[in-house]
Amino acid sequence: MSSGLSIALFPVALGIVMLGIGLSLTTEDFRRVLRHPRVVAICLGCQMLVLPAIALGLVVAFDLRPELAVGMMLLAASPGGSTAGLYSHLFKGNVALNVSLTAVNSVLALFTLPVIVNLAVAGFVGSDDSIGLQFGKVLQVFALVLIPIAIGMFVRSRYTAFALRMERPVKILSVVVLVVMIVGALTGIKDDVLDTLGEIILIVLVFNVISLAIGYLAPRLLRIGHRESVASSFEIGLHNATLAITVGMSPALLDNSTMAMPSVVYGTLMFFTAAAFGLVAARRAPAGPETPAAAPGPAGRTTRHPAG
Repeated sequence: MSSGLSIALFPVALGIVMLGIGLSLTTEDFRRVLRHPRVVAICLGCQMLVLPAIALGLVVAFDLRPELAVGMMLLAASPGGSTAGLYSHLFKGNVALNVSLTAVNSVLALFTLPVIVNLAVAGFVGSDDSIGLQFGKVLQVFALVLIPIAIGMFVRSRYTAFALRMERPVKILSVVVLVVMIVGALTGIKDDVLDTLGEIILIVLVFNVISLAIGYLAPRLLRIGHRESVASSFEIGLHNATLAITVGMSPALLDNSTMAMPSVVYGTLMFFTAAAFGLVAARRAPAGPETPAAAPGPAGRTTRHPAG
């Protein structure tokens, strides 16, 4: 697959990812957020406020060149993806919480991502009107994210049994599509990747590990249960790399492959670091029933979860 074709197909890949998220959503997932605001507020606060601040600090500390600095901020502003729920299931996190967080995070990111990206462009690149996410480009991001989610939710509401059967295969397909798209894009720009890999691999790895750690430790420090903290960790540590890469590479959006490089590297590393983190977290699971702050259960009821 040529680099140009891969870049052109990234919006399609993003559509598949967001469709998979939509298939897993019901209106109950949004109502659950209102009934259990504490744990959700902690996770979203980390995702939308703490991570961009950490990314900015790392960018300054590593003295990244402007386009890569914008790329790191784009990565930090991207929401959690459907992969978070998959890992949460594998390592016994609260998957219902992941579903709710992904739903709210994906919608909120449509507003916060353009703001963070445009501030990063202004701060690191300067006042170049040809770079950034102006109103028309933001509308395209809305369409790329919301339309597939809406279709998935409609299918889930009308054809529930079919949606439940397809939910897991579509999530797995999302991972496969992401890998294929990244490999295809890298084939055509491998020289650029080799030139930038040495500059960003350490900062991307550090940012990934910090994201996973904060996602787990912040809820635990505030007495949220282990399973909810595991879900939070994966939601915060496993970004929607497909969205970030699409925004960075798409000719209709930023049209800058260098800005997409941090997300390309992150999208590859996160599968391995998240698996390692999940194994560590599984060993730290409490031996008996948990009694910290309650968190949302699968049907929206307040539940106490046993360990792992």
